[in-house]
Amino acid sequence: MIVPKVSDILGIINKIAPPHLAEEWDNVGLMVGDPAAPVHRIMVALDGTPDTLAAAISSECQLLLTHHPFIFRPLKRLSAADPAGNLILKAAANGLAVISLHTNFDIADGGMNDLLAGLIGLQNPQPLRITAGEEYVKLAVFVPTGHEDAVREALFRFGGGVGPYAECSFQSAGTGTFTPLEGARPFLGQIGAREYVDESRIEVLVQKHRLSAAVAALLKAHPYEEPAFDLYPLLNKGVSWGLGRIGELGEETTVAAFAGEVRERLGLPGVRFVGDAGHRVKRVALCGGSGMSLLRDAQRQGADILVTGDVKYHEARDAEALGIAVLDAGHFGSEVPMVESVAERVRADLASRRLDAEIVSFRGERDPFTWR
Repeated sequence: MIVPKVSDILGIINKIAPPHLAEEWDNVGLMVGDPAAPVHRIMVALDGTPDTLAAAISSECQLLLTHHPFIFRPLKRLSAADPAGNLILKAAANGLAVISLHTNFDIADGGMNDLLAGLIGLQNPQPLRITAGEEYVKLAVFVPTGHEDAVREALFRFGGGVGPYAECSFQSAGTGTFTPLEGARPFLGQIGAREYVDESRIEVLVQKHRLSAAVAALLKAHPYEEPAFDLYPLLNKGVSWGLGRIGELGEETTVAAFAGEVRERLGLPGVRFVGDAGHRVKRVALCGGSGMSLLRDAQRQGADILVTGDVKYHEARDAEALGIAVLDAGHFGSEVPMVESVAERVRADLASRRLDAEIVSFRGERDPFTWR
């Protein structure tokens, strides 16, 4: 078993919650710490509070994973007199790196909102508001005959998918010409002499956000010193991602009964709802944390109820006017399940890579609101 570095854990987190999915206003990724530092123990928590930090340090953790960004607003100074600055300085002084996964985890497949959908029994959940779609670039490269498979395999790590099919490419034959100049180190041919080579043109669809890595892999796998390749931006769209989820319950119920079910399934001290207690509920929209900005999306898509947190008075009045029920499960209560989920996923990924680090879930977090 190998002791991972902070950068190894960041790579795992980026696989779980790709950073390019995050909203533009958000701040995700490595907040504090040295990417090359070794990690023996990791703590997962919802928030980077003083209590969370103290628990991570006393547990001799080298890395803290949080959902809410440890550094959210731009800092003009780093002072221990400032609450945020004090936490950052304390983390750095104790060798504690911090990684945050926020809206990228909310939006990602299998992330916060899919987790919440599963917990409350939503079937076939789909994004409530599309925020991003997979974009593709067609990469066409010219390869000497006999070397196609090596180049193809390198590119398939970064694309080659078309719908439910993987490792898709197109190959055609042709003749390439080149004249090596002084200083060149040609794989084929002689300096100053034009060379004619049987070549294949290989075309592969590459994920746009992984294009730089795909080109680097191509250059490493290709036998030529200076391989010729073309990049074509495409209008083709792949998988879509978005905020919130919408789906249906297995059986129709009422607002009041559904509220009780959600409270029980999430282990909440209480919930509150907007709307007629007897109103029928079948189609459900949800957004963990604070999702009232999606109210009209939910109404337009025929949701009977929106499950979220942080519902304000005038937002509740808006829901009444739109004729859609709202269930307020609280910001904390609707998001804290991510702790165990992320811990388990990181633990499994570490094991698959034969990386040796212990994962600890912080169980001392509490909702800042007291329910009576």
